[in-house]
Amino acid sequence: MIKLKNIFIMFSLLVITTFIGCNKSTSTTEPLSRTELFMGTVIKISLYDSNDSKILDKAFDRISEIESLVSINATGTELDEVNASAGVKPVNVSSTTYEIVKKGLEYSKLSNGDFDITIGPLVKLWSIGLEGAKVPTLEEINTTLPLIDYNLLELNSENQSIFLKKKGMVIDLGSIAKGYAADEVARILTENNVNSAIIDLGGNIYAHGIKPSGADWKIGIQNPFNNRGDIVGVVNIKNKTVVTSGIYERFIEQDGVKYHHLLNPHTGYPFENNIAGVSIITDKSIDADALSTTVFAKGIEDGLAFVESLPNVDAIFISKDNKIYLSSGAKDIFNLTNEDFTIAN
Repeated sequence: MIKLKNIFIMFSLLVITTFIGCNKSTSTTEPLSRTELFMGTVIKISLYDSNDSKILDKAFDRISEIESLVSINATGTELDEVNASAGVKPVNVSSTTYEIVKKGLEYSKLSNGDFDITIGPLVKLWSIGLEGAKVPTLEEINTTLPLIDYNLLELNSENQSIFLKKKGMVIDLGSIAKGYAADEVARILTENNVNSAIIDLGGNIYAHGIKPSGADWKIGIQNPFNNRGDIVGVVNIKNKTVVTSGIYERFIEQDGVKYHHLLNPHTGYPFENNIAGVSIITDKSIDADALSTTVFAKGIEDGLAFVESLPNVDAIFISKDNKIYLSSGAKDIFNLTNEDFTIAN
């Protein structure tokens, strides 16, 4: 969970286009909204069928609790203790930390390590998005790669402990924790009878329920080559989440070469393929969060095949040559609105 120095320069990967208004004779419904900074990103929750601010209190308290447990950039968190104890001893953790790490390990195995939550040493080496960001030397990368191996992560369900078997290993949950938090907020909203809301965790969008009018939400997909607010099209969804990974979000440049933040655990360098951005649409945000990285790693052709093999998962790929590739289910919910792009399949 990378903390940026200036929240106003953050690039939100998705743009919400929630057309709440009814017809010309009615006024637009104004939501009860709150925006705060947690988990290194701007978080906004908007309730469209409730004026109870205590619900927002509960939601943000839960987000704060999650951050206090699994932040990699703060000392004294449970995840910090797990990482500090690498190669030494297992650490007993809360059910929240255990659940997130367990889910991350499942996706690490599913992707054969393309998504690997033990990527922490490599993330720290590059430090993209932080002060001290640099392109590492080959020697530094070769020294770091042996510390990345999800097979050396051991979970014990009986005592709810986590153990990294080699000193120097580091778990980084930055590519999955926001999804978990979004799902937790959705759970809290449901428990408090909220049926119409938008949850935005720095671009991880959860369209909770339906719009007050009864229609689906319209979620805009960001144009990866233009300013924030310019979209390529919209998806019509309800009770679904949309999470995007792209090469334009964070990067560093050296000698005219741009290095994006999506790092390959196998090579130590950013993934290289023709994807500018990929948006994953699922029921659970934690799944979409992990899959957005996993699918990006596979490229367009293999990524599409992988998505089609999973139940209740769809994807929208935007290539570097302005083409859009859609999974079978995405074809039914995506509407192209930008004439600079073409649907390729």
